[in-house]
Amino acid sequence: MRAISQARFNALAAYCRKPLASVLTRELAWFEAGDERIIATLVVDTDGEYSGIILARDRVERFRSIGVTEYFDTPERALIDLNLKILALLPDLEERRIQGDESGQTVDFFTPVVDTNKLHPNFLRISSGDEFSAAREIISAMMRWHEDVDGNFVEQFQTVAFDARLWELYLFATLTEANLEVSHPKPAPDFLAHGLDGEFALEATTINPSANGAGHSKTIPRFQTAEERTAYVQHYLPIRYAGPLTSKLQKRYWEKPSAAGKPLVFAVQDFHNLMSMTYSGSALPIYLYGVVHHTQYDPNGRLTIHTSKIEEHKWGTKVVKSGYFFQRGAENISAVIFNSGGTIAKFNRMGVSAGFGAKNIILIRHGTAWNPNPDASTAIPFMHFVTEGYPETWIEGMDVFHNPNAVHPLDPELLPGAAHHRLVNDGQIETTSTGWKPLESPTSVIELAQEQRSPTVN
Repeated sequence: MRAISQARFNALAAYCRKPLASVLTRELAWFEAGDERIIATLVVDTDGEYSGIILARDRVERFRSIGVTEYFDTPERALIDLNLKILALLPDLEERRIQGDESGQTVDFFTPVVDTNKLHPNFLRISSGDEFSAAREIISAMMRWHEDVDGNFVEQFQTVAFDARLWELYLFATLTEANLEVSHPKPAPDFLAHGLDGEFALEATTINPSANGAGHSKTIPRFQTAEERTAYVQHYLPIRYAGPLTSKLQKRYWEKPSAAGKPLVFAVQDFHNLMSMTYSGSALPIYLYGVVHHTQYDPNGRLTIHTSKIEEHKWGTKVVKSGYFFQRGAENISAVIFNSGGTIAKFNRMGVSAGFGAKNIILIRHGTAWNPNPDASTAIPFMHFVTEGYPETWIEGMDVFHNPNAVHPLDPELLPGAAHHRLVNDGQIETTSTGWKPLESPTSVIELAQEQRSPTVN
């Protein structure tokens, strides 16, 4: 039996936890045995008694409980019993790991199901080689718990909808991390999330590249002056958000049996251009709330913020009404979620943090983070080397924009660690954030040559 990190344990088995477990027990340490054929956790319950829980992969490769220890008054005694129980289970593990209720086949995202010439370029990047091996391995652990409701998830992940399906995987990981039990209702919406503080329904959507009549992506607007940049942020980008969000509104998910009477959340990610999610996030609240913020410093050096309403967004011949949350039917949408970091790079970093990936790969994360100084007008630059144990979470960087007119408001406690934004009476947006929040954080991937690798030391 060997100790492993909580991040490693979570990557392998977080998806089998029930929300109530966090109330009844607290996990203290995590272990593996038999080359991770068995993993285990040492816990203490509300009575102050210590015990161990043992998990192994079932017939479809999902880690599930196969045994527990007795209860003890010290962690030392519980740990000794845990080790003995694991040693006793290993010889008959192939028989003991079968739960009897498994159905279907083991999910495999990475074995191609279409011809190579149809595979998405990003799928090809992540599915082979060392560069994104950490992302590939953490997704492989996660995918065992994926339920393919429509029967085409794997094909779309490998081909035309790679970005959209990756966004859904990110949301699944984030909801699980938030101690929510996740299910996939049929036919919609994408997720139901149930926790100790309530439940909500979630539908994912993405902004995709615009295609011209020949099927090629349209040219993305470029700007040269500050005025052109302002127009781009206040008009072009909100119009891009309006497309998928309006389309989802028209589908009336709140009338589906699985979502009726519950908070309903839309989660949007921007893939309309290379790295577009790193700069388009500021346009989303403009469209959602129909307000534009202007900042300036008073004579005492204090930052002041003024707001003005924006009625519509215009770009070329395209005109879209602003204020999504004030449209007819939008009162049924409780919030809109966005995270500029919900990309391949996030999976790669989380994989490295959990000990996955090739050892010749070095990740360097750099960017800017939210400045908590109320008089600051610029973000804080940062640079991190990402190594095993890197303290990142799935929810880190998430923005939750709450609808002031929601029929069923979303409880912020259901998504702890996110930045929660609300429109207040004077048109200002009030933000509550409990932790460090990156605003944009591209990650460099450095692949060391064979002769540059550090020698193994036993």
